[in-house]
Amino acid sequence: MTIRVLVAKVGLDGHDRGIKVVARLLRDAGMEVVYTGLFQTPEMVATAAIQEDVDVVGLSMLSGAHLTLAPLVVGALRDRGSDIPVVVGGIVPNNDIDDLREAGVVAVFGPGASAEQIVSIINSLVPQSL
Repeated sequence: MTIRVLVAKVGLDGHDRGIKVVARLLRDAGMEVVYTGLFQTPEMVATAAIQEDVDVVGLSMLSGAHLTLAPLVVGALRDRGSDIPVVVGGIVPNNDIDDLREAGVVAVFGPGASAEQIVSIINSLVPQSL
């Protein structure tokens, strides 16, 4: 089974170098990656994730709006009846991680996260079929 991951930039954050690096490392790890591009709304991300039948949604957050936008993405997915796990990567202060987890984000990757950590966590979120 190939893991499918949707990666997205939500809101007005126009910095996309990091998300492109992460998309490449996920592909190199054998995952299929759908990149929605810049300036997505939470509703656009949720709709794309469901339409693309992905296993995980990854949000790149560098704008400081993670406490607003990430919960909106989780909520948009849940409103559509989806339990797709959401992970966040980027600049997230340690003090905000618990709030993101309470809002339904299952993992947060900061600037020091390694490729191995990211791949391992995403692999752990997807039940492997036999």
